[in-house]
Amino acid sequence: MIVFVLCLCRMEWQPDEQGLQQVLQLLKDSQSPNTATQRAVQQKLEQLNQFPDFNNYLIFVLTRLKTEDEPTRSLSGLILKNNVKAHYQNFPAAVADFIKQECLNNIGDPSPLIRATIGILITTISSKGELQTWPELLPQLCNLLNSEDYNTCEGSFGALQKICEDSSELLDSDALNRPLNIMIPKFLQFFKHCSPKIRSHAIACVNQFIIGRAQALMDNIDTFIEYMLQRTQDPDENVSLEACEFWLTLAEQPICKEVLSGHLVQLIPILVNGMKYSEIDIILLKGDVEEDEAVPDSEQDIKPRFHKSRTVTLQHEGGEGEEGEDIDEDDDDDDDTLSDWNLRKCSAAALDVLANVFRDELLPHLLPLLKGLLFHPDWVIKESGILVLGAIAEGCMQGMVPYLPELIPHLIQCLCDKKALVRSIACWTLSRYAHWVVSQPPDSHLKPLMTELLKRILDGNKRVQEAACSAFATLEEEACTELVPYLSFILDTLVFAFGKYQHKNLLILYDAIGTLADSVGHHLNQPEYIQKLMPPLIAKWNELKDEDKDLFPLLECLSSVATALQSGFLPYCEPVYQRCVTLVQKTLAQAMMYNQHPDQYEAPDKDFMIVALDLLSGLAEGLGGSVEQLVARSNIMTLLFQCMQDPMPEVRQSSFALLGDLTKACFPHVKPCIAEFMPILGLNLNPEFISVCNNATWAIGEIAMQMGSDMQPYVGLVLNNLVEIINRPNTPKTLLENTANSDMICYCCHNPQIQ
Repeated sequence: MIVFVLCLCRMEWQPDEQGLQQVLQLLKDSQSPNTATQRAVQQKLEQLNQFPDFNNYLIFVLTRLKTEDEPTRSLSGLILKNNVKAHYQNFPAAVADFIKQECLNNIGDPSPLIRATIGILITTISSKGELQTWPELLPQLCNLLNSEDYNTCEGSFGALQKICEDSSELLDSDALNRPLNIMIPKFLQFFKHCSPKIRSHAIACVNQFIIGRAQALMDNIDTFIEYMLQRTQDPDENVSLEACEFWLTLAEQPICKEVLSGHLVQLIPILVNGMKYSEIDIILLKGDVEEDEAVPDSEQDIKPRFHKSRTVTLQHEGGEGEEGEDIDEDDDDDDDTLSDWNLRKCSAAALDVLANVFRDELLPHLLPLLKGLLFHPDWVIKESGILVLGAIAEGCMQGMVPYLPELIPHLIQCLCDKKALVRSIACWTLSRYAHWVVSQPPDSHLKPLMTELLKRILDGNKRVQEAACSAFATLEEEACTELVPYLSFILDTLVFAFGKYQHKNLLILYDAIGTLADSVGHHLNQPEYIQKLMPPLIAKWNELKDEDKDLFPLLECLSSVATALQSGFLPYCEPVYQRCVTLVQKTLAQAMMYNQHPDQYEAPDKDFMIVALDLLSGLAEGLGGSVEQLVARSNIMTLLFQCMQDPMPEVRQSSFALLGDLTKACFPHVKPCIAEFMPILGLNLNPEFISVCNNATWAIGEIAMQMGSDMQPYVGLVLNNLVEIINRPNTPKTLLENTANSDMICYCCHNPQIQ
C-alpha cells in the first residue's frame, strides 16, 4: 500500500519517495497491452482514489517530473482529469488548491503534449463550476499571454481556447462580471502575432462568441472583421482555415447581413481566391494523372456507407425524406475530391452559405471575377471558377438565369477538358444547375448534357467517373420521365461501366441505377431494358457473400429496380426473396446469441437486416399479388414479428414499411397476425421517432382499409395516439397525412353509423 506523506514545510506538499515510485510503476503498467495487467491497474486505481493525496501525486508527476517520458507524464494528467470529472467535489481544499497552482505554474512547459494536457485539466476543473471560485484563473491566463516565452503564451492560449469553447455563455454573463469585455480586445491584439499557432488560437477563441452575439464582440465587430479579412489570407493554412471558418459560422447567424454587407467587396475575392487547389492538394490528388481506371482501389479510399431506412407516404414514395428530417445526401459544396477539411472546401462552403444569405446581392461582387476565372488559360484558376459557379447555384439561381444559356454550354464543353480535375468539377457544378437544365426544351441543354455526362461515366479517370456518376444521378432525379426516350442509350452506358469500374465507383454506379429506376418507374419494364440491366446485377448479386457490406448498395439498387420493373422482375424474384429472408433470419439469430452471451459473440451489423427488409418491401410493392406464393413458402411473418420489436429504430422503421406493403399485396397472410401486430404498432406511435412513427401510422392505415369494420376491436390500441399526433404542433406533413388517413378510418370503424 502506498504511504502518503504531507510535508508542511513552507506549506508545500511533497511526495513520499516510495509512494512516488509505486505511482510511476502503476502508470507504466497501465501502458501495457496485456489485458490482465490493464485490469489489475484499473483495480489499483480504484483503490488509490480513496486517498485524496493520490491526486497530488498525479499532478506532481505531470508538472514536476520533467525527467520522466512525456507519455507517462501526460497519462498521469489524464487520469487526474478523469478523477476531477468523477470526484472533484470530494477533493480536500488543500488538494484542489495544490492542483490549481501547479497547473498555472506549469502552463508553459516546454513539451507541447504536457502543455495541452495541463490545458485540458484546467478546463475540466473550470467546468466543475470553478470559474466562479477560481477568480485568479482568467486574469492570470490573460497576463501570461504577454509572456516573452513562447511556450507560456501558447500554453495559456491553449487553455483559454478550451475554456472559451466550453463556457462561452458564462464568460459573457454577470456571474463573472463579463470578463469577455477584457478578453475580446486582448485576443484581437494577437491576430497579428508572429507565430501562426498563436494567431490560430486567438481566432479560435473569438470564433466561439459569434453564435451568441456576445456584446464584447459586437462592440469590436468592424475591427474584428478587418482582422479576419487579413487572416483569411494568412500564409499559414492552419490560420487561414481557422479564419475562413469564421465566415462560415457568421453566415449562419441572423446578424450576418447587418454586419457583413459593407465588407462583401473585400471578402468575396478572398473567398474565391481560397477556392483554388493548392500545390499540395494537386500532388495529393495526383492531379497530373489522367488515366488510372486500371489501378485497383485501396480500401481506405472507400468511405463507410450508411443505409437510409425506407420511409413511406400515402402514395408510398419510398425513400423520400420527411419535412423536418435531416437527410444526408452527400451534397457537399465541393466535388468531394479531398476527404480532409481544407481551405478550398471551407471557402466554397462559406460562399455557398453567403449566397443563400445575400442571394442576388452577391452577384455584382462575383460576376466581374467569374468571367476571368471561367475562361482562364491556367487550368487551376479555371477549375476554381467552375467551383465558384457551383457554390452559388442554390443561393443565386434567380440572378444567374440570364447567364445560363451561355454558361451551361461552356460547362458542358469543360466536361471534355484535358485535365481530369476540371472534368470532375464540371460534372459537380452542372449537377447543381440540373433543375434549370430540365426546365428548358430537351434538345437545347438536357440532351447534350446527358450525352456528355454518359461519356464521362466511361472516363479513363476514376475521379471523373465518380463525379459523373453522382451528377448523372442528380440529373435523373430532376429529369424523371424526360429520360424515357433515351433509356436504351443510358442503360448501355451504365451496364458497360460494370466492366470498367473499380470497387469504390461500382458502389456509386449501383446508386445511379437505383435512382434511374426510381425516376422512370414502370417505363423500365420493357424486355429490351430488362435484358440489358438484370444479368450484370444478378451476376454481382451471386458474386457477393452474405457477410459482404457491398451487399448494402446492391440491395438498395435492387429494391428500386424491383419496384420499377413490377412483373418484369418475376423471373429473378425467388432467389432474391429467399436470400433477403435468410439475411433477416441470420441477423436475428446473431442478435439473440450476442444478447445471451455478449462475451462470446460479436454484435451483428443490423444494416444487413434493414436493407433486406427494404428490398422485400420493394418486391412486395413491385410484384403486388404475385409475391403471395413467396410469402406462403417462407416464415417472413414470424421474422417480421421479431423485427417490429427490435430495439433499433431503423429496423422497426423498415419492418413497418414491409408490413404495409405486404398488407397491400397479400393481406390474407397478414390477417392472422393482426392481433399480435396491432399492440406493437400502437406502441410505436411515438413522434419522437418521426420515421418509425410515420411508417407505423401508414401500416395501420393500410391494415384498417383491408379490415373495414373488423378493425373495431383494435381501435382502442391506436386511436388516442393518432389523435394526439394530429393535434401536435409542428408535426411533419407526411406524418400528418398518414395520421389523418389512419385516424379517419379507425374513427369510422369505431362508429359504424358514420359509414
